Amino acid sequence: RVNDVDDDGDVILRRIQTSDGRTRAFVNDQPVSAGLLRQAGRLLVEIHGQHDDRALVDPESHRALIDDFGGLSGEAEKLAAAHGAFKSAEKAVIEHERRIEAARSEADYLRSSAEELSALQPQPGEEEDLAARRTDMMQVEKIAGDLNEAFETLSGSASPIPELASLLRRLERKSDQVPQLLAQPVRTLAEALDQLEETRSGLESALRETEFDPRELESVEERLFALRAASRKYSVPVDELEALCQRMKADLTDLDAGEDKLAALLEAAKTARASYDRAAASLSARRANAAKALEKAVEAELPDLKLERARFIVEMSSDPDMRTRTGIDQLDFLVQTNPGTRPGPMMKVASGGELSRFLLALKVSLADKGSAPTLVFDEIDTGVGGAVAEAIGVRLARLAGNVQVLTVTHAPQVAARAEGHFLIAKEATQPDRVATRVQRIDNDHRSEEIARMLAGSVITEEARAAARRLLTAAE
Repeated sequence: RVNDVDDDGDVILRRIQTSDGRTRAFVNDQPVSAGLLRQAGRLLVEIHGQHDDRALVDPESHRALIDDFGGLSGEAEKLAAAHGAFKSAEKAVIEHERRIEAARSEADYLRSSAEELSALQPQPGEEEDLAARRTDMMQVEKIAGDLNEAFETLSGSASPIPELASLLRRLERKSDQVPQLLAQPVRTLAEALDQLEETRSGLESALRETEFDPRELESVEERLFALRAASRKYSVPVDELEALCQRMKADLTDLDAGEDKLAALLEAAKTARASYDRAAASLSARRANAAKALEKAVEAELPDLKLERARFIVEMSSDPDMRTRTGIDQLDFLVQTNPGTRPGPMMKVASGGELSRFLLALKVSLADKGSAPTLVFDEIDTGVGGAVAEAIGVRLARLAGNVQVLTVTHAPQVAARAEGHFLIAKEATQPDRVATRVQRIDNDHRSEEIARMLAGSVITEEARAAARRLLTAAE
């Protein structure tokens, strides 16, 4: 499943054009963009004809075709990996040099800031703890005054407890004389004195628990204010001051030990580059051998295609300083149609018929290497006949042993080599409309259609005999 398109093994491409000129594209009945449909089509089908401007005539594909022909694809992938490692090593050098330069330009600031933060020693979560401690002590400070005042009232020189205790003792001595009058007041006063004593004791305990050193509150506030001042100065939250200090120290360490680290990175980049250069040189040499072998294979096909005076040339240029993912080589397929003429790209030098035959020779030489699973040859036999058409048919049949080949042809010598046939014809469906019909031809009618291609509108017995001979030779 790629590009969110379901793939169960079969791939069906479909494009609909409506009456208003708009088009819609589908892959396996799922809507896709026209670009994706075009990309999928190129992977599945190659179309070759007299006006071909794609596939084998595209210089961008020539290097990959040579790699496929020479069995070098695996080596090319390793070279791409070596290129990635080499580029990563170079990037590490550049980034470290930039970091050293930045650190050097602000070394004094970094050093003084790191020293200040190291002396401050901020800790994650410290601000929250200090703020909570400060709030607690300030609240205790507020209630401590009231507690102390209450305790002094009950325990100080102005405390009513001693006077009430003396009064209770006088009343107790006299309560025996008039118990009916003093019993209840004596009891109530005694209970009140007990309550007052308990209150005084409770206040004393509370004062002990709320005791704090005012200098501690001052110290907490100073620490909190120092942390927040540093936070404002360096524009980071208090909890991030420690991490900032560590980064500054790391930058200073990089600055101090930067040259050693840079030397190690430079050595690593040098090693990676040398590894790439060795792999690129090895692949380049093997590409040169593969290019020569492909030249020979293609030129071996040319005489039977009546291009015996032509040459197929793989022009290869290598630049060790041009380090790319694909190597140091640039490869182009050139042709020379006649001795003494200047070789050039197939599209510019070869005529329509010559181009078709060059492409066929090249495709046969490449066989199933670097090819789409389906090849379409559109009238590549135009302008040729006899032995050349026969040679084209033989090579198309050979090519069909590796991939699926569809050929549009008017040459009976080519048609006779096919394993299956479709007849394409236009016919009137209405007075003002014509439709194109595609009809599968069975074995019984193959000979008749090839005879018609040989004879024209009137099929003669000689044509039928010639057609049978062509089919027999093909078989």
